[in-house]
Amino acid sequence: MDSKDELVQNWLIKAQHDLLAAKKLSVEPEIYADIAIYHCQQSAEKAVKGFLILHDQEFPRTHDIRLLIQLAIRINPSFEHYQETSEILTPYATEFRYPSDVMQPNPEELADALIKAEELFDFVNSLLPDEIKTS
Repeated sequence: MDSKDELVQNWLIKAQHDLLAAKKLSVEPEIYADIAIYHCQQSAEKAVKGFLILHDQEFPRTHDIRLLIQLAIRINPSFEHYQETSEILTPYATEFRYPSDVMQPNPEELADALIKAEELFDFVNSLLPDEIKTS
């Protein structure tokens, strides 16, 4: 495996770890929902960044999944299906990370974020060459 493939695989491994962390934390949503939803956003962000790196597409240092999806659409128009996902997940990079009036997402928000993050992760993973895919 060359160094670019290894880098892409590492991005997907980190994305998978974020997704797994979100699932584990969501078992006790009354305590960890804010952290779980953040990891949903991180999983989606890292998965798309891995895809962009595979295709030599530069991207700015950002947590904006909307922007990353727009870049990915240029490479694979099927990413258009994930524009709504990017709209939903992008705010979770910061929304519940700091003290505010609303400290936790509601259970429906967390459940939706988990589903959307996993769908996007699985989609990106399906586009990768077999030797890079995560299991």
